[in-house]
Amino acid sequence: MLQLNNICKKFNKNSSDEKLIFENLNLHIKKGEFVVIVGGNGAGKSTLMNLISGSIFPDNGDIFIDGQNITNLQENKRAKFIGRVFQDPLKGSAPNLTVEENLSLALLRDKKRGLAFGVHKNKRALLKNGLKNFNLGLENRLNAKMGLLSGGQRQAVTLLMATLVKPKILLLDEHTAALDPKSSEKILELTEKITSDEHITTLMITHNLDDAIRLGNRLIMLNKGKIQFDVSGDDKRSLLNSNLSDMFKI
Repeated sequence: MLQLNNICKKFNKNSSDEKLIFENLNLHIKKGEFVVIVGGNGAGKSTLMNLISGSIFPDNGDIFIDGQNITNLQENKRAKFIGRVFQDPLKGSAPNLTVEENLSLALLRDKKRGLAFGVHKNKRALLKNGLKNFNLGLENRLNAKMGLLSGGQRQAVTLLMATLVKPKILLLDEHTAALDPKSSEKILELTEKITSDEHITTLMITHNLDDAIRLGNRLIMLNKGKIQFDVSGDDKRSLLNSNLSDMFKI
């Protein structure tokens, strides 16, 4: 589903602040895999997400999603098949629009948009049902402004927005790091359910090693732009936090 071939990326090229992030990085992810990515600051985690989403471009190399070369495709063009949830609950949604209006925009992600804006009864029922599955009472707050929701509630809505139209790739960029422990656990529970039920190919960044071991079916550790560790299946399930901490050097 996702291929990064010989990816090279530098920032501040030809200056005293030049920084090499990736040099000939290769990463292939199968359809339906849930890949958890860990690594220290400066390892290249967020840069990797930004390269896949199209907010930055590689200096060299190619990126393919489902066989399509998207290396030079603009971010807005990739949005029709990439869902992304950010660390900051304030990102990824419009605070002055209602929950229903935000979700209705998400429904149009892979469609042409006209001048009309609104939600028909059948679409409203779909949105309410999606929120009801979260067990947060959000189905009764369709007319609430997004900016008035708690961080956990807003992140739940944003997660639904990212997956309402099934994406080929779901990017979770430390999407629970800004939440309190209870909200974080709820969002992770929802993440597991949605990605499993819909078989969505997922990449998730986290600094929580317990979550890294517990979630997903593949674990990748980045270190200075290189894949230091890549484990899946039974080998991943047999990992202990202490083992990962030693490799993580924290």
